[in-house]
Amino acid sequence: MQKLKSWRPKTLLNKHRKLIKTLMTLAVLSMGGILILASSLYLYLSPKLPSVDELKKVELQIPLKVYSQDLNIIAEFGEKKRSPVNFKQIPTPMVDAFLAAEDDSFFEHRGIVLSGLARAAFELITTGSIRSGGSTITMQVARNFFLSKRQEFTRKFNEILLAFRIEKELTKQEILSLYTNKIYMGNRAYGVGAAAQVYYGKTLDQLTLAQMAMIAGLPKAPSKYNPIAKPERALQRRNWILGRMLSLKKISESQYQAAISEQDSASYHGSISKIDAAYAAEMVRRRVIEKFGLKAYTAGYTAITTIDSKLQAHAAQSLQSGIIAYDGRHGYRGVEQANLPEDAWHKILNETPIYAGLEPVIVSEAADDHLVVLDKSTQSMPLNWANGLDGLRLYKSASSRTKPIESAREVFNVGDMIRIRRDKDSGSISLAQLPAAQAAMVALSPKEGGIRALVGGFDYRQSRFNRVTQATRQPGSNFKPFIYTVALNNGFTPASIINDAPVVFDDAELEELWRPENDGGKFYGPTRIREALYRSRNLVSIRLLRRMGIDRTLEGLQAFGFDTGDMPSDLSLALGSHALTPLEIARGYAVFANGGYLIKPYILDKLIDRDGNIIFQATPDTVCDRCQQAETEIVDDTVDISTAEIDLQLEELLDELAQQSASNSEKDNYQFIQQALQNAPATPITAAQPVIDSQTAFLIDSMLKDVISRGTGRKAKSLQRNDLGGKTGTTNGPRDAWFSGYSSHLVATAWVGFDDNSLLGRNEYGGSAALPIWIDFMAEALSDKPQVNLPQPTGIVTVKIDAKTGARVPPNQPGIYETFRLQNVPEFSDKGAAPTAGEEPLPEDLF
Repeated sequence: MQKLKSWRPKTLLNKHRKLIKTLMTLAVLSMGGILILASSLYLYLSPKLPSVDELKKVELQIPLKVYSQDLNIIAEFGEKKRSPVNFKQIPTPMVDAFLAAEDDSFFEHRGIVLSGLARAAFELITTGSIRSGGSTITMQVARNFFLSKRQEFTRKFNEILLAFRIEKELTKQEILSLYTNKIYMGNRAYGVGAAAQVYYGKTLDQLTLAQMAMIAGLPKAPSKYNPIAKPERALQRRNWILGRMLSLKKISESQYQAAISEQDSASYHGSISKIDAAYAAEMVRRRVIEKFGLKAYTAGYTAITTIDSKLQAHAAQSLQSGIIAYDGRHGYRGVEQANLPEDAWHKILNETPIYAGLEPVIVSEAADDHLVVLDKSTQSMPLNWANGLDGLRLYKSASSRTKPIESAREVFNVGDMIRIRRDKDSGSISLAQLPAAQAAMVALSPKEGGIRALVGGFDYRQSRFNRVTQATRQPGSNFKPFIYTVALNNGFTPASIINDAPVVFDDAELEELWRPENDGGKFYGPTRIREALYRSRNLVSIRLLRRMGIDRTLEGLQAFGFDTGDMPSDLSLALGSHALTPLEIARGYAVFANGGYLIKPYILDKLIDRDGNIIFQATPDTVCDRCQQAETEIVDDTVDISTAEIDLQLEELLDELAQQSASNSEKDNYQFIQQALQNAPATPITAAQPVIDSQTAFLIDSMLKDVISRGTGRKAKSLQRNDLGGKTGTTNGPRDAWFSGYSSHLVATAWVGFDDNSLLGRNEYGGSAALPIWIDFMAEALSDKPQVNLPQPTGIVTVKIDAKTGARVPPNQPGIYETFRLQNVPEFSDKGAAPTAGEEPLPEDLF
């Protein structure tokens, strides 16, 4: 019995030992199998893994960015919005927010976290997919840069191997920089820099703690936690991250409470532009893509344009104000949408864009003497009788309106969508409407053709058709200065007499008998061509063209850069019947402004790659004193004119940014461009060639100054300058209104009309519709510019003549002073002026 009792414990012990031994053997075998499997996988996969060195020289897809000449951002082009930042530019609270959300042990582990991997492996075995993640930030970098997103075992193993390599080769800061610049954040934003702009319209250092936490919540599921599309879920995710930061002691209790109490303000900020220059930006985009192909969308290029941001902003404002003023003179065309159901108001207002500050609202109450309107924020506002309702007339036709309304209810009902304008200072609102007419304006430097401002229409979002470069319209009398210049170049003088009298032309080139008239239908008899130009006499221009001959005139017009191949070979050319773009007209007027040199308009000045190399540099023909000695020369003491100007502007801009506490990323961008410009080699300056002699240039300039001092452009005298020249233009109907003018500093052309060639209406001419836009713009553009006139060239003299006959008179007799070439000074005569050189007496019936 005792022997049996003593045997049992030994037997049990032996059995336990055998079980333990078996388990240990199995464990060793399992570990060995795992090691063999891991080694095999390592030996199989390791040679196929990419080199971590690729991460050190990775080129992120960065969009094309377009800047003004004074380095204000105009536009960004590319499918992926990305603004790369380095680790130092990422605020510490944002780093803490990402680590709290994605990998709180990032600075402790060496690439992986075993507990997370075990959890992920268990989920993969049991469910066939990984739901809770398990990847560290380092593993996410490995996946995002090198691997696919398929959730399978071999990919996970590759992630682990790559994570070890990345941790060995890169610092933690470098890994975080790669992660925060690569990750997708929704709404086409890649990286934290782009996310800050897209969701909040800010740079990283301008974000609040709550906004940083919101952005940190996006990588897990950009669509699920999008603060614009799904604000409630996004808010829950944000607050969870803030709670994690509190528990990790990255923020205080007071910071936490303030952050979770902050109302989120996320909205889509699609444009990063600081100025209204969409038409110009599109021109630059096309130019860059034509030259460098589609890679320009992702290669990180920086385009520096010739646009002056201040002039551009004022050009847009002047054009929009001018069109709204024209539209207001022709009556109210009615509500934009009528009788909308109340449950659709909010949706319709949110879907209706604001154009040029004209904001859509819906009438929620209509009374006799006022309206109450609702904007897209559901704010209710009174529209009083004095704010656009008093004296309101309805449109009937281009030349007629109704009598003023007596009650707002005659026109407006509850549920109508209308437009308003807000006063920037007082905040008060007034009735408005979207104009049906359009306009275009371009301003360029007469020295080298750089486009300083360009507005191709009322609003780019409303119409992308660029009327500066794409709309060919008849210029009317705006074309006459070119005809008169050819005449001066062929022996006519400002005092040459042409008869302003009725005439009928039976021209084979014209479809029917042509009876041209002056505006108003009056004729004034023998007229000096100077007076004929500033008074815009049509019959004089026609007879002048006939005297010179079509062929000689067409040949002379080529000096202004015009393609004369398509121009009409008939006398209608004298009245501007050939359609041209505003940019072509402005180029021609630059010849008057610079003393006779043809320049070529351009808008792209430089293109800088991501490494700071200038890969394109414009080399325009330039009118300058240094260029007169040779056709082409290298200037050794400076880079080039535009670069030197930009360098000076950059220094001033950086000082201004420092004073204004601008964002670090803005300063970095400016410094990057400045460094690229400073390192650029000297560029050649090519001398522009004269296309008309200096004497002709001086004479036509003096005649165009008379257009402003005493002619159809007299309204421009309000600028109180003596160095301005220009010409109005109006076509039959009238359908087109023009004004082109210049100083020695700037050339500008303004056009007003309808895209479908509709009539502008009675009393709408170049001087009433286009000239006010030009004046408004030039008042700002020339406000700090000195008055500079063309120097009088050798061989030009001034003598007294008879105002009626053009004949020379003695100094003691009544007369006016006129300017001539020395060889063209008229003789003293009692019978009238003799034909000047180049004129041939014609039969009396042609006069």
